[in-house]
Amino acid sequence: MKVGVDRRDATAASADAIAVGLFESEGKEDHLPAGLARVDKATGGQLAAAWKRKELRGKRKEVTVFHTTNTRSRVLVVGLGARGSFSAETVRRAAAEVVRALKGKGARTLAVHLGSFVDGPVTAGGAARAITDGAVLGGYEFLRYRTSTEGTVEEVAVHLGDDHAPEERGLAGEVAEQATVAECVVWTRDIANLPADTATPERLAEEARALGKEVGVKVTVFDEKQLQKMGCGGILAVGGGSVHPPRMIVLEYAGGTRRGRTVAVVGKGITFDSGGISIKPAAQMSAMKFDKSGAVAVLGIVRAAALLKLAPRVVGVMCCAENLPSGSAYRPGDVVRTYSKKTIEVLNTDAEGRVVLSDGLAYAVDQYRPDEVIDLATLTGAQVIALGDAMGGLMCPDDRLAAGLLNASAATGEPVWRMPITDYHRDLVKSEVGDVRNSTEITVAGMLTAAAFLENFVGTTPWAHLDIAGPAHGIATTRKYQPAYQNPGATGFGVRLVTRYLQDLGRT
Repeated sequence: MKVGVDRRDATAASADAIAVGLFESEGKEDHLPAGLARVDKATGGQLAAAWKRKELRGKRKEVTVFHTTNTRSRVLVVGLGARGSFSAETVRRAAAEVVRALKGKGARTLAVHLGSFVDGPVTAGGAARAITDGAVLGGYEFLRYRTSTEGTVEEVAVHLGDDHAPEERGLAGEVAEQATVAECVVWTRDIANLPADTATPERLAEEARALGKEVGVKVTVFDEKQLQKMGCGGILAVGGGSVHPPRMIVLEYAGGTRRGRTVAVVGKGITFDSGGISIKPAAQMSAMKFDKSGAVAVLGIVRAAALLKLAPRVVGVMCCAENLPSGSAYRPGDVVRTYSKKTIEVLNTDAEGRVVLSDGLAYAVDQYRPDEVIDLATLTGAQVIALGDAMGGLMCPDDRLAAGLLNASAATGEPVWRMPITDYHRDLVKSEVGDVRNSTEITVAGMLTAAAFLENFVGTTPWAHLDIAGPAHGIATTRKYQPAYQNPGATGFGVRLVTRYLQDLGRT
């Protein structure tokens, strides 16, 4: 989707549709807000009449369509809810609701009335970014396996009007930057949505190599023989049951400054998770193609960092394997020696994500000496039980790093909640056979014990673990509770959040 800015008022455009935001009536207003006078005139007074009759309420998720009098265009009025709860997230969701409402309705171009989305804490720049985010993400469809599809909006113009035309240069830059980030998210979604017969570890390596050529980042792919020499027993054990051998993929973006911070971003890339010998129930196992979402998010983050020329140096590490049962699969009771030389007692082969990450985290710390490490992983069902499918879990012993990620979360609308790691959780993952065990004797605090396990492989480096098991993908039954810019299938969760963190880091 192409997104840009236009100095003119939205009514001056020849777009197929015009979008305006409307706050919910507080019961006192008899007249339509003055800022919508031109739009109302274009509809021959239909908006004002509907407002007066209380047919137009401005409630959240309310999208009402009016036709203009002198063109084939139409006006979509999207409810913003109460002013007191208005935020950039409101705008992001509203933009997506408009784009989704136009799907299959013959609208290729959309003009957005910027001024109607600016109020209180939401500046023109914040609104322009949120409109861009919502429109691009809300218009996303995974079309690779479709033989036909309904048309959707292809071009969006954020119309500044008289109030914001003087800010054109700055707003154009903000829209362009956010459009780049949003397009990186939909690019990520396309890869994460690929089924396991296509998105093998080798295929993810090919995607990384193609990205390296596109944006000029160094890419190194370690195959099973190299992983053996390196001592990466974790990745090798998990991938041992599949005919598609594991890969560890490293991407290096040099950064925009010579002395900038180095951030390692490590992702779990289980291209399909059957559970291995500890096999999962059949119900919903098809969703296990999304178990690669953390590693694919790393691809999206590195791509965004390179395209935006962000200041920090970014090292992406993708730990990729397919977890299947076979005669060569690892077993409960096995002891695995990892890159760090620490050993893992395997009690459950379905707790495989932490096993592959043990190699990736230790490798990143040992080889690159990063200032901080962030890992993303669809790691535990316990995360979904604790926080639901819209919010990720953040486990981070370092307060500065945690604060930065929480600020980025608030800015992007990708919600995470900080959770603790205590000595209780650390004790639960100690092994009597090896150094740590990948499952515990008692089934409590699964998200936190998984984080306590990973902590063993980062040493003293500041580190944050993002468990994104819930928000990494959506299903039809929960879709109605999610923002309109999310969709069934892969969401690309974490790309906007970590990219924003890297942007903020470059400003400090």
